[in-house]
Amino acid sequence: MSQVTADARARRPHRTAVGLVFGLVVVVAALIGAFVDQRGPTPAPSLSDILPGDQGRPVTEVDGAVTGADGVLPDGVTVFDDQYPGVANLDPELLQALRTAASDAGHRGIEFNVNSGWRSPDYQDQLLRDAVAEYGSQAEAARWVATADTSPHVSGDAVDLGPYDTMDWLSRHGAQYGLCQIYGNEPWHFELRPEATDHGCPAMYADPTEDPRM
Repeated sequence: MSQVTADARARRPHRTAVGLVFGLVVVVAALIGAFVDQRGPTPAPSLSDILPGDQGRPVTEVDGAVTGADGVLPDGVTVFDDQYPGVANLDPELLQALRTAASDAGHRGIEFNVNSGWRSPDYQDQLLRDAVAEYGSQAEAARWVATADTSPHVSGDAVDLGPYDTMDWLSRHGAQYGLCQIYGNEPWHFELRPEATDHGCPAMYADPTEDPRM
């Protein structure tokens, strides 16, 4: 047997092992790719990932029998949709300021969606019960939800707006319309402060428990 033949036989098992390893790598890569495809693309961060507090959103979903007549709103309602009591029952001056601001912001592609506006006492009571159940105490719930007797939503003097672009725009321009963020932990909550057009918005409370009205 020649030296060439002997060398070829000696190298054959090595090439076979390399081929097996390469084939295994290809199979594993294919399985990983299939798994990733099944999972789908990674979702973009939501508002709840960006903002602090109550999962970064106002409390608008409730367990109970309250309906649209109590102020519950579906998604996508704007400040111009006064067929909904949650919008139509807002204080007229607040609603006019919101619509003026929304018209100006609309030229920049910004839409004022109302997540919650006017609420009936029953709606507010239900929100408070749900908040106590979620946060574990009346004291902690009070940082996010007022009683029906003290809530500016029940009197029609407050509105919770979104999305993020709307909150950001109002944080910079709202004062010229008298629209002010009241609580540091609720960037979606706005109320009318007419004096803000001349003097700017007042300093915010950290949360509703610091508000003397509460």
